[in-house]
Amino acid sequence: MSGGGVREETVAAPGGAPGRTAAGRGQGVGDPERLARAALTRVVEPGDEAAGRWLRECGPVEVMRRLTSPDVADAAQALTGVSGQRLGGYRMRAAAADPERDLAAVAAVGGRFVCPGDEEWPGQLDDLGEGRPVGLWVRGGPHLRMWALRSVAVVGARACTSYGAHMAATLGAGLAERGWVVVSGAAFGVDGAAHRGVLAAGGATVAVLACGVDVVYPRGHAELIGRIAEQGLLIGELPPGAHPTQSRFVLRNRVIAALTRGTVVVEAQYRSGSLVTARGAQRLGRFTMGVPGPATSGLSAGVHELLRGEGVLVTDAAEVVELVGDIGDLAPARRGPLLPRDLLDPVAARVLESLPARGAVGARDVARGAGTTPDDALGKLYELHSLGFVERRGDGWQLTPGPVQHANARRGGP
Repeated sequence: MSGGGVREETVAAPGGAPGRTAAGRGQGVGDPERLARAALTRVVEPGDEAAGRWLRECGPVEVMRRLTSPDVADAAQALTGVSGQRLGGYRMRAAAADPERDLAAVAAVGGRFVCPGDEEWPGQLDDLGEGRPVGLWVRGGPHLRMWALRSVAVVGARACTSYGAHMAATLGAGLAERGWVVVSGAAFGVDGAAHRGVLAAGGATVAVLACGVDVVYPRGHAELIGRIAEQGLLIGELPPGAHPTQSRFVLRNRVIAALTRGTVVVEAQYRSGSLVTARGAQRLGRFTMGVPGPATSGLSAGVHELLRGEGVLVTDAAEVVELVGDIGDLAPARRGPLLPRDLLDPVAARVLESLPARGAVGARDVARGAGTTPDDALGKLYELHSLGFVERRGDGWQLTPGPVQHANARRGGP
């Protein structure tokens, strides 16, 4: 699976962190197109493919001219594929649109409007085809396209467990420490934990909203959203002042999936919106990952179903980066702790295994159990004695009581 069209270019700050400057942002489209696209964010809902087809065929300026023309037939002639009633709704909203007011409102909160064709536009969003955003309202200083080039989405349940919140925060912090931008939706639960983990690590995070970038939602995340606006980026398809709806949350997820190289799901039920993001990422050829949880937890059931398909199991940031990063970004090898018995040669290990958990046995019994000669067994017993594994009791040998015994007792012993 590839990065789904995410181009390999980056601007880095000292220490490998993504660049935070907004300087050098070019203006790729003229004012008429910018105004038309800003107006259209008032007219069409996110992901409207009929409107996307009109934009491809006619361009935004012509689409707005048709929608605001007094001649209904003129609009219907070019803007096909929708019912007359639906076209009437578009025309009503177009007549009320005031893009200059919206552009002034976003500028008042330190924001801007980014269009396809602008230097700051993330080209990977074009993978959405006719469902790509008309434009993006952006609040915050950093350069959106540069940040998006090296980004990962971390999403999950709103009503997450303490385990889910811990894993999301740990992943967020770990990815930030490795120079990756973490994208999420600023919702309660996993989203908020991921953002906070990044901010605590001094990293870069982007919140994709289902409302205007000047609207605080959810209200309980006012402080978090404010911190993201100051230290990262808030982006959304809806104009200033627009409020979220259930359908807008679902449609917002396609932007999260397309913007990033991969999506990690931390806790999700079968019908979770986070799985919508993951499936969207799969359709776009992005990486999809899941953090496993208890098999008895309904909040992990959706993640486990994802992992039974094309999702990849990950447990920490290093494993995420190994999947979405560059060649050589390998996670460290995982192994259990090294015990003293692991350093024994094979014959000595078999001799140690042949000793009972309790009581002493003679060297011949040890040799028979270890499958070696009495002389070899006796020699290994003295070696084990010098290492503190066994001790002599009369004519027999037994395991040394205490810490060494507990760490090296034969399997099956108490």
